[in-house]
Amino acid sequence: MTTVGESVSRIRNTLKAVKEDPFVTDRQIYYNIVKFGKALLKRESDKNKLMRLSSLITTLPFVELIDVDKIEAGCTGIYSGCTFKRTQEKIPLPFEGTYGPLLRAVTSIDGTIKLYKTESKTYTSISKSSTFKYNKKAYFWYLNGYIYIPNVDWDAIRIEGIFEGDTGDFLCEPEAQCKIKQDQQFPFPEYLFAEIEQMVLNELTLTLKINDSGADDSQNPHR
Repeated sequence: MTTVGESVSRIRNTLKAVKEDPFVTDRQIYYNIVKFGKALLKRESDKNKLMRLSSLITTLPFVELIDVDKIEAGCTGIYSGCTFKRTQEKIPLPFEGTYGPLLRAVTSIDGTIKLYKTESKTYTSISKSSTFKYNKKAYFWYLNGYIYIPNVDWDAIRIEGIFEGDTGDFLCEPEAQCKIKQDQQFPFPEYLFAEIEQMVLNELTLTLKINDSGADDSQNPHR
């Protein structure tokens, strides 16, 4: 996968070919890569292309759970039981698709039991149905950075997803927490980078042209 440093360097070199010593910071380039990358990632998620690309998926193997009040989980209509499970910490920020966060799977830590994605209001309605006692599925929903699980009694879960936020603290790989930004990989499919970088170049080139065409401050009558 493409690293931050590689993509930023390619765009900067192309800009230099267009304009000598363009005044654009690496931070500006990075911001635009992420902006357009997120837009294209959402487009590709609508085509159901992303979850099959294992290179994009990061696995958080052991995310601890705690008990929380059901009201915090957004389920004020639930009257049976006092607490639900919730991830102890907010999970790394996942990228968003049209239908919510790009989480491929939430399971038991050994991966044998799958949790089904829902919403708190939907779960409230399901739990009130007359057939709910026969429902053996485990459910989860994502709310305010946490994952909530109403019907398991586990200590931890396993999460697979495409994350925008830093995952280093959740990985059992010490070196993942020590990588400098330039060496970190963008969570975008390799086939999208030509399109992403062209969109960034178009935007930055336009910005440079606008700045070049601005009035000379020394000639500004309001100075």
